[in-house]
Amino acid sequence: MAARRRVFAGERLRALRAQRGLSQSRMAARLGISHSYLSQIENNDRPVTGGLLARLAAEFPAEWGQQASGEESEWTEMLFAARDAGADTSIDRARLDEAQLRRAIEQQPAVVRRLVALHDAYRRTQEQLRVLDDKVESGSTAAGSLPWEEVRDWFQVEGNYIDSIDRAAEALADSLPAEQGRETALGERLQERYGVALRNMPGDGAELSRLDRNRGILWVSSALASETRLFQIAHRLARAEFADEIASVIAASGMRSDAARELLTVGLANYAAGALLMPYGAFRAEALAARHDIDRLRQRFGVSFEQACHRLSNLQRPGAAGLPFFFCRVDMAGNITKRHSATPLQFARFGGACPLWIVHEAVAIPDRILVQLAEMPDGTRYVSMAKGLVKPSGSYARPPRRYAVALGCEESHAAEFVYADGLRPGGAATPIGASCRICPRADCDQRAFPPAASIIDINPDRRSVVPYGFR
Repeated sequence: MAARRRVFAGERLRALRAQRGLSQSRMAARLGISHSYLSQIENNDRPVTGGLLARLAAEFPAEWGQQASGEESEWTEMLFAARDAGADTSIDRARLDEAQLRRAIEQQPAVVRRLVALHDAYRRTQEQLRVLDDKVESGSTAAGSLPWEEVRDWFQVEGNYIDSIDRAAEALADSLPAEQGRETALGERLQERYGVALRNMPGDGAELSRLDRNRGILWVSSALASETRLFQIAHRLARAEFADEIASVIAASGMRSDAARELLTVGLANYAAGALLMPYGAFRAEALAARHDIDRLRQRFGVSFEQACHRLSNLQRPGAAGLPFFFCRVDMAGNITKRHSATPLQFARFGGACPLWIVHEAVAIPDRILVQLAEMPDGTRYVSMAKGLVKPSGSYARPPRRYAVALGCEESHAAEFVYADGLRPGGAATPIGASCRICPRADCDQRAFPPAASIIDINPDRRSVVPYGFR
């Protein structure tokens, strides 16, 4: 491999340490280097090595993970991918440490690339197995995917980040008058640019909003909470302002039906509304400063708890990515009605998710935050926060909507996630899985049915909580 350019980043490293409130000793311990070595780097007496670049990107992905350039970036990306492959606990062999991987990249880069490619292929087969499980659960086939399934999968493939729309929404948000309330600013923009006036719509909230094109009126339900009302206005403005951007994305999406294209249009307008109310740069900066405290973000941007959670899962802009989160919404029956994961974690998409996951308990306990350290069958550990929510209906005759949202990240990012503060690092974790149909755990008391393609063992002389074993 060609020699890499020496990288000096003293000022940047000092700024990162100051932003996080870390002493030199704590920063050095976190990076696995000596105090004196860190001091030399910060004074630009020593360059940042490839190994330290990788460690910085692993410990501080939001600030450092996308910043390496040229050959340093290629080297770091290869190390990340090789580390994932070398540490996969689903493979019954000793893990490879970073020192071994660094030597391998320097001495045998082609072998490392092959290792990474094989591991990627293995992961794709696992993802295909999860998709097959979803299809079995839902009774559908790839050729017969419903429009909403097609749109949901499209957002997942896109990483839940749409750059052209996100940047356009951020630019519009920056141009709106800061001295006005946001509902006033959005309303005036609708009126002046598109001739649409805002009016209150009486009722019980069954209809959230309605556009009367002939009269130029946007009716918004008076039964809505203020943040939901604001989102409805932002959605309508987004459909007008970003019509060209949305149309361009739709044209390139490959949606197979008119229904899917219309659903994607609605989804993209919702995405734009969230980006307009929570502009990328400002929201990401506040999220990092608040250590992703949802209530602080909700109050700062005047949005709902769910909207703030969802926006955190959108922060995947190249060069300025946020912390990699998974996000989902679960209803009272256990159906996952929204989901996205910027982590390796993937949950069942048609219900049947693991009952040991804390989000199912949160549905029954509204307005209380529950926290869990969970471990997947492959050994990856996640810190997740879940909160039950109730949306009032505005009428006794209509029951309120009840559901829970969950947000989580890998345990390695726990220091940046305020909800992990009460957990003991490296402590006992709840063993969970994606779905009983593909979960290999043989000792789970909550198992609903054996995994697909397993051989069932039944011992008539022994009776356990689960009345069978499998292999």
